[in-house]
Amino acid sequence: MEFIPATVENTSGQGVASVVPPEIRSWNWGAFLMNWIWSIGMHTWIGLFAVVPYVGWIMAIILGVKGNEWAWQNRKWESVDQFKRVQRTWAYVALWIIVLIFGIAFLTAVLFPILVRARHAARGY
Repeated sequence: MEFIPATVENTSGQGVASVVPPEIRSWNWGAFLMNWIWSIGMHTWIGLFAVVPYVGWIMAIILGVKGNEWAWQNRKWESVDQFKRVQRTWAYVALWIIVLIFGIAFLTAVLFPILVRARHAARGY
């Protein structure tokens, strides 16, 4: 006789009454990196404390740890797979934004002095 596990009912979006599937209890990079924006998208209003000075970093870490659980409880999801896809997209977008910001900052730090020197040389300073 083969053992077939019982399917767990999807209780997402039911607040604290939601049963959070064990496979989504993990670190949430999207919540950590895009904390307040992610919080609005996931209806996790406590995450808005991330905009408060000195509290923001603590809240970002808390969101990284508890983000999946809170997102599951605060929004209705079609399935665990859909939930994972959406959270993975948030993580990728956050990573690309950070890479873009650091890339622009690096190019600005490197190119600005070169452009200033070239301008001064053209004017004969």
